Amino acid sequence: MRKRPASFLLAVAPAALLAAMPAAAQDDPHVFRGARLLPITGEPIEDGVLVVQGGRITEVGGADTRTPRGAVEHDVSGKVLMPGLVDTHSHIGSVSGGDRSSPLHPDVRNLDSIDIASDSIWRARAGGITTVNMMSGSGHLMSGQTVYVKLRDGARTIEDWLFCDDPLTGICGGLKMANGTNSIGQPPFPGTRAKSAALVRNLYHEAVEYREKMAAAEAEGNAEGGDGPAKRDLRMEALVEVLDGRRIVQHHTHRHNDIATVLRLKEEFGFRVVAQHGTEAWKVAEELAAADVPVSITWIDTPGGKEETMGWNMEMGAILEQAGVDVSFNTDDSVTDSRLLARGAAIAVRYGMSREKAIEGLTLAPARALGLEDRIGSLEAGKDADFVILSGDPLSVYTKVEQTWVEGTMIYDRANPDHRKYAVGGYKVYTTTAHEDEMMRQLLERESH
Repeated sequence: MRKRPASFLLAVAPAALLAAMPAAAQDDPHVFRGARLLPITGEPIEDGVLVVQGGRITEVGGADTRTPRGAVEHDVSGKVLMPGLVDTHSHIGSVSGGDRSSPLHPDVRNLDSIDIASDSIWRARAGGITTVNMMSGSGHLMSGQTVYVKLRDGARTIEDWLFCDDPLTGICGGLKMANGTNSIGQPPFPGTRAKSAALVRNLYHEAVEYREKMAAAEAEGNAEGGDGPAKRDLRMEALVEVLDGRRIVQHHTHRHNDIATVLRLKEEFGFRVVAQHGTEAWKVAEELAAADVPVSITWIDTPGGKEETMGWNMEMGAILEQAGVDVSFNTDDSVTDSRLLARGAAIAVRYGMSREKAIEGLTLAPARALGLEDRIGSLEAGKDADFVILSGDPLSVYTKVEQTWVEGTMIYDRANPDHRKYAVGGYKVYTTTAHEDEMMRQLLERESH
């Protein structure tokens, strides 16, 4: 991540937050004592200790854990501290993708559309979410390349939130695909499910041929007298990354027959894929497990509003878990408000899913779905210091998100009135961005002097 000058950080970060956290805060060791720690990869730790420094976790353990001298101490007795939540499917940030000129846009980058000053970002922070897969909608068979982001404080451009080092050369997210009714329409869009699958298969076969052609051109270019590299095709390059397993397909799919089509495509082309929504995944749970395809569930409060969700089953989390499917939860914000991500996991437990797997479905399982499990999703030494401090049980409706931290920096504090309004407010709060509010506050302050 590129470092920004202090003058810029002062311009974009809430003043009250900066007063509480000096610029060097993330470089100093911080010790959090007394909370019930949920490491995810191990048993809960009562009266636990978490040590973070330089944006990373350095120690996780019980009350007798050794801590560095001179560390900033945080008394979190009586609280619950767990990894930051990971949302595999969200539309916050005014994200957009392809247009109506074609149903297939693998070259379109969602990151080129995102408004990092959107007030919707605060919904996620207030909900304890630290990592988001921002992606375009499901009105296309391929609507674009998704982007995995950290909701870091003090960002100026989307580059400051990316996991990848360089958006021009790196792979910064997955590929959004869809099937079923959403991507069916008038030409040039397909008119049937079968035609949808045919269009996708044809394009992937083109990508296979493109990969072979590029490999041959590279070999010729390296040979004496070779003609050099072939002409680039950005559409094909993205699909080759999928074929090579370097870019994960995030696939909108609801009905059991649509999910089966996704599994056939995976078998034919060998790509990694996550079933997003997966409303009727419970009907093909064994097939999903055999294919090693994770499911990210979008919890439906009122099934029946969409034909494809008529087969919704409140026990689907339990059924998928029992079959051995890796299950996570998402908001599909604004389908579900980002502040309510944990609610889906809680309801899944009510209908038979194990508590352990449900909490994992908010943290480590979605991290795996994005291929980021080496950095996020659990409290382990060496991982990014992304965590959330809760007032109580993460699956209780009465629990409040008190603080959200990303890489050792607090990005949300419920005790701060400027932040708390994003936890409790409705449309009257979410009318302007936090950045716009701060600019107005500074303007009024200058005018008063």
